[in-house]
Order: sequence, then structure tokens, then C-alpha cells
Amino acid sequence: MKIKVINKSGHELPKYQTPCAAGMDLYAELNEPVTLKPLQRKLVATGLYIELPEGFEAQVRPRSGLALKNGITVLNTPGTIDADYRGEIGVILVNLSDTEFTINDGDRIAQMVIAKHECAEWVEVSELNTSHRGAGGFGSTSVKPS
Repeated sequence: MKIKVINKSGHELPKYQTPCAAGMDLYAELNEPVTLKPLQRKLVATGLYIELPEGFEAQVRPRSGLALKNGITVLNTPGTIDADYRGEIGVILVNLSDTEFTINDGDRIAQMVIAKHECAEWVEVSELNTSHRGAGGFGSTSVKPS
């Protein structure tokens, strides 16, 4: 799939790091380093603008290494970029650790996954078909009968 992109950053375009990777790394586009204090969140620019085909979205997700090693994650995971959005891609990062973390220009800060989606059409009814699960939720599938 070909996706139109404007790259106003000084960095390479997002790319897959391995042949079977689902996500492409996004890079910070910063004039100066940004330090996140514990529990602080900030919007980090990427310098990227994309035009997705109708029926597709881009999902911004955390990088597992940043999350595990430094407690840095994407706050609204996954962040959704709709096909009709034309603004700059920004990443809301949050520091869930107990130490400050500095983001430098060009750091890999998140990953982006391109996914196909369907648009739902609601059909109002007065009742739903029954199912084995029924209304059980929030842990009900792990409850063992006694």
C-alpha cells in the first residue's frame, strides 16, 4: 500500500525494523531536548503529515523497550489517526517511572501501525440474541464453576 507523506522532520521516514514487523518507528522532531518528570505527559512532534486511504487508520502505540526499560508509554494507547486528518502526527508520551526521562531529537518514541477498519451502522432492536457468555464481563470468563 502506498501512503502519501510530507516529512518536515530532519529524520528518515518511519520504517519496519524487520520483515515481519507490524509497526514502524516514529521519531521525535524537537528543537531542543524534552524532559518528562515522573507522571508528566507531553505532546511530542514528529514532523510527519500523512494521507491515509479511506477505510484505513494509523494507530500510534508504545515502543515496548521504552515502556519496560524507562516507564515511557503512549498515554492514549492506541492513538488513532483517521484517514481524513491532515495535521502533524503528534505523540502523547507519559513518564510512569519515578525518575526523569529526556527525549532528544531523533529518538524513536513510538510505533505506528496502519490498519484497515470498517464503519459500523447501528441497527436499534428491542432485544439481543442470547449467548453462552451472556452479560458476564470484567473477569467473568476466568471464574471456575465450583
